[in-house]
Amino acid sequence: MRVKCVLCDQLNVIDDESLLAKRLRNRPIHTYMCDTCYERIAEKTKARLATGKFRIYRSATTHEDW
Repeated sequence: MRVKCVLCDQLNVIDDESLLAKRLRNRPIHTYMCDTCYERIAEKTKARLATGKFRIYRSATTHEDW
């Protein structure tokens, strides 16, 4: 399966039978990022978390509350 990175527009080929390929086919909200872009974003996120001023807001509800 040919995929395109959403950030750098690099074309890559992934295995048709992989879990990532299945997610991309079945759920259009999922997007593909190449390994270099993914690592770059992960490093910057870790650096922001280390400053102490960055917070990740997550919902307080659980599945039992529905």
